[in-house]
Amino acid sequence: MVRVTSDSPASGPTPATRAGSAPSVIHEGLPTQLPDIDPDETQDWIDSFDALLDERGRDRARYVMLRLLERAREAQVGVPALRSTDYINTIPPEREPWFPGDEEAERRIRAFIRWNAAVMVSSANRKGLEVGGHIATYQSSASLYEVGFNHFFRGKEHPGGGDQVFIQGHASPGIYARAFLEGRLNEQQLSRFRQEVQHGAGAGLSSYPHPRLMPEFWEFPTVSMGLTAIHSIYQARFNRYLQNRGIKDTSQQRVWAFMGDGEMAEPESLGAIRVAAREELDNLVWVVNCNLQQLDGPVTGNGKIIQELEANFRGAGWNVIKVVWGREWDPLLARDVDGVLVNRMNTTPDGAFQTYSVESGDYIREHFFGADPRLRAMVEHMSDDQIRKLPRGGHDYRKVYAAFDAATKHAGQPTVILAKTIKGWTIEALEGKNATHQMKKLTKDDLRRYRDRLYLPISDRDLDRAYEETGAAPFFHPGQDSPEIQYMLERRAQLGGSVPQRTDRARMLTLPGDSVYAELKKGAGNNKVATTMAAVRLLKDWMKDPGIGSRIVPIAPDEYRTFGMDAMFPTAKVYNPGGQQYEGVDRKLLLAYKESAQGQMLHEGISEAGAMGSAIAAGSSYATHGEPMIPFYIFYSMFGFQRTGDSIWAMADQLSRGFLIGATAGRTTLTGEGLQHADGHSPLIATTNPAVVHYDPAFAYEVGHIMRAGLERMYGATEEHPRGEDVIFYITVYNEPVAQPAEPEGLDVEALLKGLYRCSQAEGEGPRVQLLASGVGFPWIAEAAQLLADDWGVRADTWSVTSWNELARDAVAAEEWNLLHAGEAHRTPYVTEALGDAQGPVVAVSDYMAAVPLQIARWVPGDYRVLGTDGFGFADTRPAARRYFHVDAQSVVVQALAALADAGEIDPGRVKEAADRYRIDDPTAVAGVMQEGGDA
Repeated sequence: MVRVTSDSPASGPTPATRAGSAPSVIHEGLPTQLPDIDPDETQDWIDSFDALLDERGRDRARYVMLRLLERAREAQVGVPALRSTDYINTIPPEREPWFPGDEEAERRIRAFIRWNAAVMVSSANRKGLEVGGHIATYQSSASLYEVGFNHFFRGKEHPGGGDQVFIQGHASPGIYARAFLEGRLNEQQLSRFRQEVQHGAGAGLSSYPHPRLMPEFWEFPTVSMGLTAIHSIYQARFNRYLQNRGIKDTSQQRVWAFMGDGEMAEPESLGAIRVAAREELDNLVWVVNCNLQQLDGPVTGNGKIIQELEANFRGAGWNVIKVVWGREWDPLLARDVDGVLVNRMNTTPDGAFQTYSVESGDYIREHFFGADPRLRAMVEHMSDDQIRKLPRGGHDYRKVYAAFDAATKHAGQPTVILAKTIKGWTIEALEGKNATHQMKKLTKDDLRRYRDRLYLPISDRDLDRAYEETGAAPFFHPGQDSPEIQYMLERRAQLGGSVPQRTDRARMLTLPGDSVYAELKKGAGNNKVATTMAAVRLLKDWMKDPGIGSRIVPIAPDEYRTFGMDAMFPTAKVYNPGGQQYEGVDRKLLLAYKESAQGQMLHEGISEAGAMGSAIAAGSSYATHGEPMIPFYIFYSMFGFQRTGDSIWAMADQLSRGFLIGATAGRTTLTGEGLQHADGHSPLIATTNPAVVHYDPAFAYEVGHIMRAGLERMYGATEEHPRGEDVIFYITVYNEPVAQPAEPEGLDVEALLKGLYRCSQAEGEGPRVQLLASGVGFPWIAEAAQLLADDWGVRADTWSVTSWNELARDAVAAEEWNLLHAGEAHRTPYVTEALGDAQGPVVAVSDYMAAVPLQIARWVPGDYRVLGTDGFGFADTRPAARRYFHVDAQSVVVQALAALADAGEIDPGRVKEAADRYRIDDPTAVAGVMQEGGDA
């Protein structure tokens, strides 16, 4: 009862016979839209070619066609190069390897898994629960996964270290169903799919692959479509990086990534395939489940997605293996001596094939085979039922095995397997229907038919009883001692244990002591230094440390020189698996660009998405490889969270650790670059990610304490986190040189790390205000405090806010604790405590939009005023930009005076006097103010 088909457009006149209609031509998967304005002339050309073929043979015909294509390109006729092969299997039957397994036992195992996966989702959507899920994806890809699980996916106990397998997110029910048969999950957990809280911790299952939610099961979060593709490429690349640097032998480890054909529309899916080819990542295998359907309809109804993807991958330098047809097609193709069947396959669009997947055998006979008498004769010995059951290759176990086997033996290129399937296959209610993504429930009659198709020993009485007791169908397990279970367990034992599985076997690192941080504590004397340079200086010292130096993974998207890291080129070198095979143009310079196969620095080119892929692979290496690595990804701040926030979310889900350094941060420090470079909001995006700890340091010594805290939290051991903490440190630093004072004596480091500490306290009597600033904004309040004292008789205390985000999180956590502990002594947010005794109104300023410091407004005692850089950035000098946004020292003064006037502390007329004197509404007032250094 296997339904798979292959067909063509409806009967009637072919497009080539109707002037003005689109011709029946599909080239590399893409249908041409050009009308045939002269069918007779077209036919003359075709007849001429046929005559050439008959009289001179295929070789001469091929030469003439290639010459014509060459001439067409010379004449600038837009004929693309040929990068796709016929719409048939890449591996012919005579080259298929011997299948080493018990195909019948594996068929039964697939049936058990299919059933349990479908029942799990259907049960999760019974009335009163209805938590969603997806049935059809796994049903289309079951054979693809089971070939891998039984014969290829190596577990972590394998001597070679085990493979990394990226599971397609919507296929998670099938992976849970297999784990249930293996004894890794129990029936109660399956019945609580997508119910992770209401039954208690660990009692349910997450919707998709989420390592943070199931940290001993899933390794890679994959349901944000497109990220699997790019992250798997950079995972495979990082494996080679570890190998080449001598950190770990990864030569036997392979990365497998499963994706859907609709997912290939995501820019990230194809955006980095050239990287995999360029670096010859033959440790990478992609399996694209081509069921020809997106969420709501065909991927490309008028074209052929397999051919289109083949052209893309071949053009990029990949090895492409197509698995289009099942073995029942082999005798028909063997009889296709004149190529009429292959031509029919080549010219039939995907939309028609989807129609055939739900139609009867006689319909297929008429519409696919009936268009040509030679085709009709080819299947005249077959019944309609046999025609209806002609299978697609992705459901043929032996065809899939042959493709996987060939992929693992291919050298020098990454491999993509394009496997044609039917969405919802084996479930009659779902097969091939456009609405399968939304179909989450199966009726009792649907399940009876499904049970029969899978030949499962579940009686109607068992079904009825299960529905009476639980409202859902029963799960099926043949028993721990059954031949099928013993077979699958033996196969997994041979391959190194269960997959997926996440473990942390990394040894703990010896972290550097006080001495490495001493330099930043000294300050810079009379020199001005940007905080970006302070962070880079500490990174260089870390890289010299015997305990962690080799574990640092510097990452940058084509901006190492911008961030002052070119001094690392001669020693650390840029990683390139091929080494440096040319004489560099700057080879005579002291800081020449140097590449090496053992290079430590990952230079990702202009690809923040690729850099995030490397950061994720490095930051999770402690679990993936048992080797703790420390990513230090430094990037243009504006192009960090804004551009790759989804990848950072995936990084958090994968429990990756490391440093994200948002350099050239702020809205007014890089204003020469203009609107799209002016970052005024990254801290707000960062606060949406619970795993991201954001700091915005003002001074070099703050940078030192913050980076040390990050290193110790993520890679050190505490009683609460004996294996380190699963967080990501995001630090915004600046390109503007500023005065760097020495660390104050008696600095309250705990307060600094909590997010707020007092830097100066004004002496004397008179009106008093509290000035708060973060990052590059601190010099503004320092100058403002001096102006207030000298010109207006106001005493101002200054405070460095190292993290608005952490202050807000602490306050929210305190309120939540109070909510849950009624009757107990309430906790007070740290920011409330710190400012509790401070006198006068509070004025806060930052180089970010006002919403950043406004995060703490609820918990600041007294009057709280905020200045921020709301709006778009632009190109000008820093003084002009700061006057425009009203965040400079003079604007802080006016805001402080306004707050004092509102409190009755000073005459309101003084506010207008100050505003007029400083012309805070007029950027032309600072036209002559010079700025120094720190461009891009």
